[in-house]
Amino acid sequence: MKNRNLNDMMKKIVMLGVALWMAGFFSGRAIAQNRENQVREQSVKYQRLMALIDAFYVDTVNLQQLTEDAIVKVLSDLDPHSVYISKEEVDEMNEPLEGGFFGIGIQFSILRDTLMVVDVVAGGPSEKVGLKAGDRIVEIDGEPVAGKKISNTDVRKRLKGEKGTVVKVRVLRGKELMDFRIVRDKIPLYSVDASYMLDLTTGYIKISRFAATTIEEFEAALKKLKAAGMQDLVLDLQGNGGGYMGAAIGISDHFLESTRMVVYTDGFASGRRAEYATAAGMLEKGRVVVLIDGSSASASEIVSGAVQDWDRGLIVGRRSFAKGLVQRQYPLTDGSMIRLTTAHYYTPSGRCIQKPYSKGEEEYHAEVYKRYTSGELLNADSIVVNDSLKYYTKLKNRPVYGGGGIIPDLFVPMDTSLNYSYFNRLIAKNVIGEYVVNYVDVNRNRLKSKYSNFEKYKRDFTVTDAMIADIIKAGEKAGVPEDEQLILPIVPTMKRQIKALIARDLWDMNEMYQILNEENDILQAGYKALKDGTYEKILE
Repeated sequence: MKNRNLNDMMKKIVMLGVALWMAGFFSGRAIAQNRENQVREQSVKYQRLMALIDAFYVDTVNLQQLTEDAIVKVLSDLDPHSVYISKEEVDEMNEPLEGGFFGIGIQFSILRDTLMVVDVVAGGPSEKVGLKAGDRIVEIDGEPVAGKKISNTDVRKRLKGEKGTVVKVRVLRGKELMDFRIVRDKIPLYSVDASYMLDLTTGYIKISRFAATTIEEFEAALKKLKAAGMQDLVLDLQGNGGGYMGAAIGISDHFLESTRMVVYTDGFASGRRAEYATAAGMLEKGRVVVLIDGSSASASEIVSGAVQDWDRGLIVGRRSFAKGLVQRQYPLTDGSMIRLTTAHYYTPSGRCIQKPYSKGEEEYHAEVYKRYTSGELLNADSIVVNDSLKYYTKLKNRPVYGGGGIIPDLFVPMDTSLNYSYFNRLIAKNVIGEYVVNYVDVNRNRLKSKYSNFEKYKRDFTVTDAMIADIIKAGEKAGVPEDEQLILPIVPTMKRQIKALIARDLWDMNEMYQILNEENDILQAGYKALKDGTYEKILE
């Protein structure tokens, strides 16, 4: 009797469960059907509007432009990162993330209406046929380009093309005209800008974006540095505005032990999805310092958040941008694209670092600049935190905050004592860039002969006062008047920048950063923390 009652009860429970599931199922179907009907009704309404405008409006209108304007307006009312991308913008937008394009593999500069080769990509099509830095391109496919008002965009359009297609260029090398037949091929776009040893045991890697090739590049850099004796790593994400989430997850995986959560995403339609570290990490032991600033965003914040939340390393610098939204790209019928926010992402502690955007896109982007006036860039105490969004790290139970980016463990104030407006105007007018290109063009052979390797150049080469004077004169010709009061305090910085740019043109980006980083305040603070015990004091 007792067993029968129990069986009856179990049957009732099962039946109730089935009933609740069916109710939920049909309720969900009803909600989905209702939303589908709403979408259909609004689509019909918009189609009717376009038909009426086309048939009866008083003036001729561009229906395509009206549609694009409508799409832009709708997306602008959602969030700052949901955007419409025109057909013309799609390919150009994807290049930095996809890791390459098809072309001939040169860096060029237009100097006084002359198209000059600044550098050739190692292993690229131009290097294979013998094109060299300093060559002047005078014709492309039989059409003269020397002495003409040609833009960077025009040059790129002529040199890019389908893989396997041919471009013929005529160059002036010294006094000799030379013809080259170059077969276009994939040109790599690197996202790891620099990797070198800071000392016998400390490595440095600079990632400029999170692209399709970033994990592969990062792993190659790690192998090189570990072979050189690296035990600790400084990872530089300053100025890195993000990119592919998968690349950020892959980089984080190298620092975290197996099965530890890297990030999770959650959205109304997409649901919750978590990503975990694997056993494949190449740097699960050893100290890690991650450098960030106000331009470090999105994928950079995923890496920083994972490292911080697991107490795996020290975050050094200034508060990051605060982008905690996930976008997916959806193609439209004409080749254009919608980039739509589909979820929020959350760090392992459960915080979403996305800053508010309810006041509109202009206010949203202006927030970064308001940090200058609020005093935040000078004093960590000026960073506003929301106690209702307080979380704790997974191992050390340290407080961290959501709603406003990644707040560094070690704050580095910005040096506001110097005014760089004059220097910035020189850069904007391309005075600095043109001077460096011209200087290297004239002195390349002498410099390479005198400085047989970079270490010798780094130690012995000096940007002279005479060189600075030449730049000032060039600036005046370009419409940047001399201002002694602004110039004198920044002369050391100008000299370092110019020395670094010359190094880049003689060698590569890696060498440029080795010079620039000598006065990188955030890097220097991170490195010091590794050496003076600050790292252990904060994390252990």
